[in-house]
Amino acid sequence: MLYSWLHLIALIVYLGAVLGFWLMLLPSVSLLEKHEDKTQLLARGLKFYNPLQVGSLGILLFSGAFQLTELKAVYRETFVKELGYILFVKLSFAFLLVIFSVYQALGIGHRFVRRYEGGDAVTAEQLASTIRRLTSANWCILLLAAITLWLGLRMRA
Repeated sequence: MLYSWLHLIALIVYLGAVLGFWLMLLPSVSLLEKHEDKTQLLARGLKFYNPLQVGSLGILLFSGAFQLTELKAVYRETFVKELGYILFVKLSFAFLLVIFSVYQALGIGHRFVRRYEGGDAVTAEQLASTIRRLTSANWCILLLAAITLWLGLRMRA
């Protein structure tokens, strides 16, 4: 029961972070006029967003794995027959979700923050490229999260 609540809370935090990034941080950056202000806001936002996204995704994965262990104990011999295929598909999408989330948070976001805090100059073209890559990754994350969530709900039914 505890794992179910932990899983639900982590899911809400993770989806809230992904949606908040898309609906709040990216539009806020585009509203600013000065390049330095845009760079500073994006760096500050990513410093908050990256750990929140990766941390909540980690809790989501582990709490799901713990629930899966309990589910295997309930189903026993019929586990693979009843849930094998849908679980395989869900875990495949969850794997892709992890890859894209880590790419967005560490591959793009962390590198940008480290570069900004290191005092390196970020040109307008580099900032635009970073925002484009973050946005593209975020759309993939939203799609994969929706599919994974839908498959998880199908497992419950």
